[in-house]
Amino acid sequence: MSDQHHATLIKAVNKASQDWMNAFNRGDAAGCAGAYEENAVMEASPFGRFEGAVQIEAFWRDLISQGFTDVTYIAPKLEILDSRRINLTAHWRMNKAHGIITREIWVLQPDGRARLQEDAFEVLG
Repeated sequence: MSDQHHATLIKAVNKASQDWMNAFNRGDAAGCAGAYEENAVMEASPFGRFEGAVQIEAFWRDLISQGFTDVTYIAPKLEILDSRRINLTAHWRMNKAHGIITREIWVLQPDGRARLQEDAFEVLG
């Protein structure tokens, strides 16, 4: 993979991740779900497994309706998996919870945007 492609992939993932956080923090569940591929899978411990954009949007809508906001990622790490995919891991915190992201597989789409294919995180408190 060329350095230019590497930089393009990282830039797309960083932008998409920041856009997701911005959507969550403004209470936009549809915006959160829009960051995922149509058939994405999200494992949110201890809440369960959510498959597809409809289930994922419902999860975020419910969480936002309970007053959760102000999410930030702490010390995110990007691991390039191949020419189209990056795994993001991090600790996270928000106003009512904190935890870890064990797997966010971001995939570069034909339109140049990155979208989530897999998402796995855990609430620790």
